[in-house]
Amino acid sequence: MEMLVRRGFLWQSFEIYGGMAGFIDYGPLGNGVRRKLENLWREFFVINERAVEIDTPTIGIEEVFIASGHASSFTDVAIECEECGKIFRADHYIKEKLGIEAEETIESVKEVMETYDLRCECGGKFKHPENINLMFSTTIGPGKGKKGYLRPETAQGIFIDFKRLADYFREKLPFGVTQIGRAYRNEISPRQGVIRLREFNQAELEYFVDPRNKTHPQFERYKEQKIKLVDKFDNEHYITLSEAVEKGIIAHELLAYFIAKTREFLLKAGLKDEKLRFRQHKDDERAHYAVDCWDAEALTSYGWVEIVGIADRSDYDLSKHTQYSGEDLSIFIPFKEPIKVKKKKVVPKMDKIGPTFKEKAKKIVELLEKAEPNEKIELEVDGEKIVLTTEYFEIKEVEEEVHGERIIPHVIEPSFGLDRITYSVLEHAFDKDIVDGEERRVLRLKRWMSPVQVAVLPLLSKDEFVNVAKRISEMLKANGIFTEYDDSGSIGRRYRRYDEIGTPFCITIDHQTLEDNTVTIRDRDTTKQVRVKIDELVGILKELLNSEKDIFEFGEVFKE
Repeated sequence: MEMLVRRGFLWQSFEIYGGMAGFIDYGPLGNGVRRKLENLWREFFVINERAVEIDTPTIGIEEVFIASGHASSFTDVAIECEECGKIFRADHYIKEKLGIEAEETIESVKEVMETYDLRCECGGKFKHPENINLMFSTTIGPGKGKKGYLRPETAQGIFIDFKRLADYFREKLPFGVTQIGRAYRNEISPRQGVIRLREFNQAELEYFVDPRNKTHPQFERYKEQKIKLVDKFDNEHYITLSEAVEKGIIAHELLAYFIAKTREFLLKAGLKDEKLRFRQHKDDERAHYAVDCWDAEALTSYGWVEIVGIADRSDYDLSKHTQYSGEDLSIFIPFKEPIKVKKKKVVPKMDKIGPTFKEKAKKIVELLEKAEPNEKIELEVDGEKIVLTTEYFEIKEVEEEVHGERIIPHVIEPSFGLDRITYSVLEHAFDKDIVDGEERRVLRLKRWMSPVQVAVLPLLSKDEFVNVAKRISEMLKANGIFTEYDDSGSIGRRYRRYDEIGTPFCITIDHQTLEDNTVTIRDRDTTKQVRVKIDELVGILKELLNSEKDIFEFGEVFKE
């Protein structure tokens, strides 16, 4: 963390005013890493899926979160000290002080407090535990305005736009919709720096599928891959994904596919495979609407940290928004061939309904034709409840040709915490070794993740070296390579400076450059160097930066 702060990766927000827990600023280098992570994510989950990316407001009206359940159930249990007034998230405080895993219920927390006489850090007693909603509330418009909330996830904006999106995809399932953006959770007592934030960056994919077909055509690519799983009973498995599905450890093929693809993405971003696992939610931990849920967890200095959640959310979200908005969020699925079905149908008796209900007759007929057949049918017309018997309708058995059916799609949701992934990538990349008898700190980032891809370094700060170095620097930038020029300090110190921030290659302009128009390319990880012609530099660097090739393929290697 000292290095990340000093070198401009992460800073404490509001630092000159004393800071505020749960907020961070990305400095120039940290922002560069996170942006590269976002672009890599798009490559995996937008470009190479049947998916699109949208962008919706970070403020939502109250009705959205009443429908989604966030307004009533998006809570944590908090405990407040009677003496100093500090408020803590109960389950975290209990685990920290007592080493006990407490259930996130008021009753469970209260029992632990009484059994162990749990006290505040100041020695004071706690008040009764209470549920605290984690959403930031706001008002939209002047005066009393309309109640709203800062979104706690990006997903709801996608569900609200579902009708438009289904039309965009011509109602052909499956399709995916993604969103990258800020989300907000008013955490009670965030204490883990980047790991628990009140404002954070999410990348979410909502993958809409026919509930009868939870497969994926690309599963063949991954099915024989072995993966580290921890099931809901805490049993560890190292098995292929096809075995995990066959044995019922993973609910279905589509979840297994997204687990595999998430792993592939995280490894390409730079996480170490031996420090990555997928843990299944326990029954009392899983959201009530989820069929199955798995977390990708990275091992860091904070322990195992959840960085991705992959859940089958069933039809919960679309059904709830259908119920609360009154809009039909279903999709028509055509049959391959029309089928004939016999069904009972309500047939209104016009000669009875017309004279009795007069101006309401038309509405009653429309509602009756849609009603379920029954001896008594209750309708609501203009706020009035009307009960009709078979005096006003008859029930006939008819044969109809059916061309398809309407279904509410299920949703598979991989949800990525970009801040946690960014931090995990940086921590996994951080290393120390010995070069020329001295300890070297080096950030072994994947080349495509490095915020500064190339450093151009004149051996001496004399005009003849500087002029060539600046010309090369401009040439590399013009070709889309993120380049920094640096002539400050000894060449050895400059090498160490760029090793520490993860720059894969340094280009050195030396005496031989002035003689034959060649420069050296130095590799960060091995400190090896090769000599190449300036005219070939752009092509060689582009090939190196987009691969894991060794520099020896481009010239004779010599050591620093």
